[in-house]
Amino acid sequence: MNIPQVRLTSLAHGGGCGCKLAPSVLQDLLSAIPRNNVYSQLLVGTETSDDAAVWQLDDKTCIIATTDFFMPMVDDPFDFGRIAATNAISDIYAMGGRPVMALAILGMPVDKIAPAQVRRILEGGTHVCTAAGIPVAGGHSIDCPEPIYGLAVIGICSPQELRRNADARAGDAIILTKPLGVGIYSAAIKKDALAQAGYADLIATTTLLNRVGAELAKMPDVHAITDVTGFGLLGHGLEMARGSGLSLRIRLDDVPLLPEAATLAQNGFVTGASHRNFASYGASATLPHDLPEWRRHLLTDPQTSGGLLAACAPDKAASIAQFIRDAGYPAARIIGRAEAGPATIAFK
Repeated sequence: MNIPQVRLTSLAHGGGCGCKLAPSVLQDLLSAIPRNNVYSQLLVGTETSDDAAVWQLDDKTCIIATTDFFMPMVDDPFDFGRIAATNAISDIYAMGGRPVMALAILGMPVDKIAPAQVRRILEGGTHVCTAAGIPVAGGHSIDCPEPIYGLAVIGICSPQELRRNADARAGDAIILTKPLGVGIYSAAIKKDALAQAGYADLIATTTLLNRVGAELAKMPDVHAITDVTGFGLLGHGLEMARGSGLSLRIRLDDVPLLPEAATLAQNGFVTGASHRNFASYGASATLPHDLPEWRRHLLTDPQTSGGLLAACAPDKAASIAQFIRDAGYPAARIIGRAEAGPATIAFK
């Protein structure tokens, strides 16, 4: 059967981490699942909506396990594979770990997409895994109505270098390592409204491995890490606040953005996930009363392969932010602080 080349995004109703279930829906689905605190070696489960599960194997080694997959947010199959793999591996780095191997997750509408395009998706994923120093050691594939690709990734760390999203301390500075706007750019792609330079910026940030997380975890002054993905800065920041029992105060003007993110948002290029995120989390956030809707969308914009959000000792924050920039993340900025108080997030 000769199947013509197709636009990958035309086969999917959503794309990237914008495919995630709304946070409120996910919380409802998980509410009936028993807590896992009967397993003493399970250091991280579902309790604080952290980035991966962590099992302590012995005094020196923790096993980190995660899975992440989604529908295409770009049409180039090689780029789709690279983005999906980078995003999946990020969860390991966000826990302070080092990835050791991956398994591919593949679902394709075999009657609608050419085999050559599927091979390129897999090649893109393998390309990123090779850059991360890990093999794609196996996987699973199915025939399904929309294209899906991602990875299950296994990593390791020492118990001392494990970094949860729930260990921020009052007074900590908050650092964001990558710019926001990925979901806004992907919305523009669907409407053929993203220029080539914007596409290059999108690929550069979404295929940049968050390997600096493993280095940050070696620093005792870095107390908590999470990555900013499908629930946006507002959602993942709120999860850090709730897990740590603190208030996060974020300075809007210090939040890094992709170059065209503000303009595109003002022109209406936002995802449905941005609306769902605000419906789920908005009541727990404090926003300026005169904040324009387009600017609020930047805070709830779903990030695919987004940056790390790190809480660190305030007197070391400037040097840590510079370390991150020197490691290849030029947009890294100190964007706020954690304070004692109710578990909320506030933007000013």
